[in-house]
Amino acid sequence: MSDYNPNNILVTGGAGFIGCNYVRYMLETDANVHIINLDALTYAGSLENLKDLPDENRHTFVQGDISDRALIDKLMRQYEIDTVVHFAAESHVDNSISGPEIFVKTNVMGTFTLLDAARQYWFAEKKWGKEDCRFHHISTDEVYGTLEATDPAFSETTPYAPNSPYSASKAGSDHLVRAYFHTYGLPVTTTNCSNNYGSYQHGEKFIPTVIRKCLEQEAIPVYGDGTNIRDWLYVTDHCSGIDAVVRKGELGEVYNIGGINEWKNIDICRLICKLMDELHPIAPQKVNGEAREATLGYEKLITFVTDRPGHDWRYAIDATKMNDKLNWQPAETFETGIRKTVAWYLENQSDRLSNG
Repeated sequence: MSDYNPNNILVTGGAGFIGCNYVRYMLETDANVHIINLDALTYAGSLENLKDLPDENRHTFVQGDISDRALIDKLMRQYEIDTVVHFAAESHVDNSISGPEIFVKTNVMGTFTLLDAARQYWFAEKKWGKEDCRFHHISTDEVYGTLEATDPAFSETTPYAPNSPYSASKAGSDHLVRAYFHTYGLPVTTTNCSNNYGSYQHGEKFIPTVIRKCLEQEAIPVYGDGTNIRDWLYVTDHCSGIDAVVRKGELGEVYNIGGINEWKNIDICRLICKLMDELHPIAPQKVNGEAREATLGYEKLITFVTDRPGHDWRYAIDATKMNDKLNWQPAETFETGIRKTVAWYLENQSDRLSNG
């Protein structure tokens, strides 16, 4: 089968962290696409993330809810959508523990609404074949549960074992996508990604929190003993991986996109503190009228806090299928990606590190 080339892409959640990076990536790399960007602009999405786009003439923003079927139907027809790239999701695990209902509504029912609207428009109205359209669903490695130190990394055949309301809701949406392929023949692909980091990430997340706490010289909270392990994926690498799957992926298949970068949380904190010492050192303090350099850097701020309920210990992604089938691999190591990330936040700290 020849490569699929999208034209009019409905990007859901395109004002959020990964979504806005994908919008930028596509506008930069494909001069033929028009992006219709649907975002509810909850706390995690912001129009600030969409300033200074590469080609604003090929970007249309619409504020709205993915569960609003009438709106989805209207957008599909108005812009002749041939491709859906579905990022929109409630995604913060702590929030899913304190308020799980919105996670089920957005992640499960919202995905169902998009799938059914696409099926109606593409098949019943446009009479398109599977070669004419594409529905790509972005999921997470958290649907696979947790790993012990010696367990092999998650592969596309790892059984689902979600441990939080967030991951359970994402698992439910994954199963709906699979069902729409097998039941209706909807041309779908799915990617499960590891932890993303990079520019435009919301201040509540782990890496922006560490940077913010350094700047504020406040305690840097680290859950438990800091030995929880995550596989970190630079957001631009994630975007290139999604594009590869949309264009070249086999319909109905799942692809795991990972950064091949397993790090303990405590080691990430220490690396960020070291970079902050280099790029934004603590100002000298006056002692007896004389300026003295700080003898201790930002690492002194690291503080261990009570672990959260159901905290998965380790995630790791086996991205072999992406490499073997689609010739994709991440361009950034964690060391190169985190340096770019810290530098970006330092340049944009006034309005990018708020936790509100």
